[in-house]
Amino acid sequence: MKKDIHPTYFKDAKATCACGNSFTVGGTKEKIEIEICSACHPFYTGLDKTLDAAGRVERFKTRAAKTTKK
Repeated sequence: MKKDIHPTYFKDAKATCACGNSFTVGGTKEKIEIEICSACHPFYTGLDKTLDAAGRVERFKTRAAKTTKK
């Protein structure tokens, strides 16, 4: 590995989300601003909304439920 070509690594970099949540991570920047995090992402909060006009998502969920029962 070559010397003096790698960026400085910050073990306690502060990540701040647009929703106001902040946490520490490791990174090459000391302050990181993100748009979405696990506190406000619909998948993690359970508030996801699926737009489906043909009912395809519902059919997929019923087929998936049948296969997990066996």
